[in-house]
Amino acid sequence: PMAVEFISSSSPLGPPACESDAKALLFIEEMTRNADAVQEEVLALILSRNAETEYLKSFNLDGATDRKTFKSKIPIATYEDLRPLIQRIANGDRSPILSAIPVSEFLTSSGTCAGERKLMPTINEEMDRRQLLYSLLQPVMNLYVKGLDKGKGLYFLFIKSETTTPSGHLARPVLTSYYKSEQFKTRPYDPFNVYTSPNEAILCPDSFQSMYSQMLCGLYDRRHVLRVGAVFASGLLRAIRFLQLHWPHLVQDIRTGSLNAQITDPSIRECMSRILRPDPDLADFIAAECSGDDWERIVPRIWPNTKYLDVIVTGAMAQYIPTLDYYSGGLPLACTMYASSECYFGLNLKPMCSASEVSYTIMPNMAYFEFLPTASPPSPCVVDLADVEIGKEYELVVTTFAGLYRYAVGDILRVTGFRNSAPQFRFVRRENVILSVDSDKTDEAELQAAVENAAKLLSEYGTRVAEYTTCADTKAIPGHYVVYWELSGGGKMADEGGVLQKCCSAMEESLNSVYRQCRVADGSIGPLEIRVVGNGTFEELMDYAISRGASINQYKVPRCVTFTPILELLDSRVVSTHFSPCLPKWTPDRR
Repeated sequence: PMAVEFISSSSPLGPPACESDAKALLFIEEMTRNADAVQEEVLALILSRNAETEYLKSFNLDGATDRKTFKSKIPIATYEDLRPLIQRIANGDRSPILSAIPVSEFLTSSGTCAGERKLMPTINEEMDRRQLLYSLLQPVMNLYVKGLDKGKGLYFLFIKSETTTPSGHLARPVLTSYYKSEQFKTRPYDPFNVYTSPNEAILCPDSFQSMYSQMLCGLYDRRHVLRVGAVFASGLLRAIRFLQLHWPHLVQDIRTGSLNAQITDPSIRECMSRILRPDPDLADFIAAECSGDDWERIVPRIWPNTKYLDVIVTGAMAQYIPTLDYYSGGLPLACTMYASSECYFGLNLKPMCSASEVSYTIMPNMAYFEFLPTASPPSPCVVDLADVEIGKEYELVVTTFAGLYRYAVGDILRVTGFRNSAPQFRFVRRENVILSVDSDKTDEAELQAAVENAAKLLSEYGTRVAEYTTCADTKAIPGHYVVYWELSGGGKMADEGGVLQKCCSAMEESLNSVYRQCRVADGSIGPLEIRVVGNGTFEELMDYAISRGASINQYKVPRCVTFTPILELLDSRVVSTHFSPCLPKWTPDRR
């Protein structure tokens, strides 16, 4: 009877591609229709389960599970507030401190606290919740892109080395935890989700061997690849860069059907022996495509059936969009989900929309969600999921099954609409001030906009800002902003007509009024400086971070650098420096 019902019915989201998709789309529909009721249930379940934990008892919750009591007694918490408790768990205290269910491991976030990765406690069943959210992504994508069961996905996925806390718990990034889980390793065959990368390659801790073998498999399978992806946009660009550097070895392996001696991992060698075969025609083709200087549209040239790129390009990743467009010939960019180490939040129900339009629908079964309005003057009133208002910005606050209560994640979200009763959000930024010299506070979004505005001046020279970071240089008084730019394209790009000086001015004009007031009225900030660094500098920066334990999956170029060795590395690569030649515009009354 199910099959008959399936054929005759269509989900409100669209006609499902197969029976299991129909169930997934129905689940999304039910969850979004009943968002408030589901949220109430989720909170009651979390609180009743954890009533005897030290944390909840310390606020005299007395077994209450209703929202009103919860909000009146439990404060909003930051990582700083929880750090002593988390440290006790990590040091071996097995009493129910945050969670009545034993902590299974710690997830290390890419966000840091006092220079160290944050440790997020998690419990076994959270893996099933993450798995559930993953299982919804493909059914939604199948509504928009047909025939994904007829080919494969070339996804560059990596694990990270893990550490053990004194308590014996593993501490590792959430994606490493997921890829190493039985759910991932023994996942059932799904024709819509076939990867070119074998598990052995994904699970190799050596990032070179992992990338090399994943790229080699992707080249052999070039005609079957229907989508190309990585977690972040930066990861996909790193793969393209890898191909630029290593194609001669890859071509040699394809020509001879043997594996590069640098690949020593026994499990990779064993599984690659089943994939490798001499293919001189393919070798000639790859060599011809890669040996030239022109890498525009390299993705569809090598993988001609690619329908879209599956990468996160929201938030700080937005700056990679022009480079991705260059290498992909403007293929659609699909941002499918919104997740963090603390909690997996939701998914994009229109994954093929343009990058600037991406909105995520939070799934109300994942955790209990609250929203702190960011408008000034700040409103003390925290709002429930179903009560947010379109157009307003909020900071996300979560209460999770794993023992975080009213935890401020630090993400700022803007409500763009609703799917039934569930709100949809655009990711605006991380709540963080990244540059400050005086009373000025410049956040990532403002900095990004200033760089984009200034970079427009370079386009007539065929030059782009490939990468950037900043620091507040306070060695001289007054301090000033330093922006490091790595440029690409345009070959020579001598500073014609002082264009880089004009870029400095354009950045200052784009910054907020407090910055401009400090520059103009107070003289408390000096002229902004651009330091152009040599090609490959930001790759060295990443290699350095990875050598110090950063995760390849989670690595993001820091938009502000304070760590001396990194500043020294950047400064040793500077090829020219340029200062803003004049003061920006500022008047007391201008908003």
